[in-house]
Amino acid sequence: MSLTPDSLRSSGAAATPADRILEHLKLHGPQSAAQLGEALSISGEAARQQLVRLGGMSLVQARSRANGVGRPTRVWRLTPSGHARFPDAHGVLAGQLLESARQLFGEAGVERLISARESEARTAYQQALQGCPDLASRVAALAGIRSAEGYMCSWRALDEHTFLLIENHCPICTAARACQGFCRSELALFEAVLGPGVRVRRLEHLQSGGERCTYRISASARPPEGG
Repeated sequence: MSLTPDSLRSSGAAATPADRILEHLKLHGPQSAAQLGEALSISGEAARQQLVRLGGMSLVQARSRANGVGRPTRVWRLTPSGHARFPDAHGVLAGQLLESARQLFGEAGVERLISARESEARTAYQQALQGCPDLASRVAALAGIRSAEGYMCSWRALDEHTFLLIENHCPICTAARACQGFCRSELALFEAVLGPGVRVRRLEHLQSGGERCTYRISASARPPEGG
């Protein structure tokens, strides 16, 4: 099996059944062998065999999930090594540069670096979201931007004023581990570009052991001042 980062792209088919299983788990979270088989048009037994092989490579692990009445279902999820199979855009270098900046300029210097990055991203994102008439279209545009940057991002509406933004991958994971300020600044960045009265709350966090980063985006129900 190839299991190379280049084969693990959300935009096209993976090279092998094992690659496809890893990609599907990355995008959709824990799955049973039967669910994977159905999604990938292979038998559940073929999926189970691939999962056992991937488990032997420490790329996936199984756990039991309660399934109402009856025996628990065995579901499979990526391990940290499995997540690491997906590209981390120059993450090691970025982490090393952050540590060098911390040693040279202290935490204040690192914070200035993060603020500068956030400011540049805000300008670029705001330009890309110009012309989006409502929050739904802005969330959709933001998901497209983040996917282009490698976050394997999707979104869905919960109701007219509430949305989920889901990032299945973090292409700067190593840098984010080295400096949590990157993750903190993203919340402020999203709120700034999605418009006034929008609140963004992180529900799930890759850096905290989650399957992905999930954000709840909601518009304020309060009327504008003077209304």
